[in-house]
Amino acid sequence: MIGILGRKVGMTQVFRKDGRIMPVTVIESGPCSILQIKTKEKDGYNAIQLCFADRFIKEVPVQDPGNYKAGQNIDATQFCPGEFVDIIGTSIGRGFQGGVKRWHWKGGPKSHGSMSHRSPGSIGASAFPSRVFKGHHLPGHMGNRKSTIQNLEVIKVDKDNNLLVVGGSVPGHKNS
Repeated sequence: MIGILGRKVGMTQVFRKDGRIMPVTVIESGPCSILQIKTKEKDGYNAIQLCFADRFIKEVPVQDPGNYKAGQNIDATQFCPGEFVDIIGTSIGRGFQGGVKRWHWKGGPKSHGSMSHRSPGSIGASAFPSRVFKGHHLPGHMGNRKSTIQNLEVIKVDKDNNLLVVGGSVPGHKNS
């Protein structure tokens, strides 16, 4: 199976067979047209180039590019309910955040004269090593990064509207 490009419509909920409510994400997936076919002989790798909404272009690796033709459309019908898919998206950007929100720090004492409720506190040793080690969790920019959510179950496929309903949440805002 190959990938497909889509747009997050939003979230809703459906009832499971046992009566419990399950959160789902609705994704408008396609139709995606194939712009170009990359072959190992010509380009050094096998892939197809997909276009979604005449705006987004992405390459997707495939095993056998001979099964596809330029101009062919791929839509949500390639998925069926019960399958598990991996979804890649850009997480919601939160801007510059402190350590309590970004890394779930506990924070400092809240009373007894403390003035450092949400500040980092000590971030390293003193005379030796006389520096802060690389990769230390500190305040900084949060979100707006590529994020992959694996093994989301396809709940429903709407062939008429090219909608894909997957269980759980998908990174990003609506219309992203």
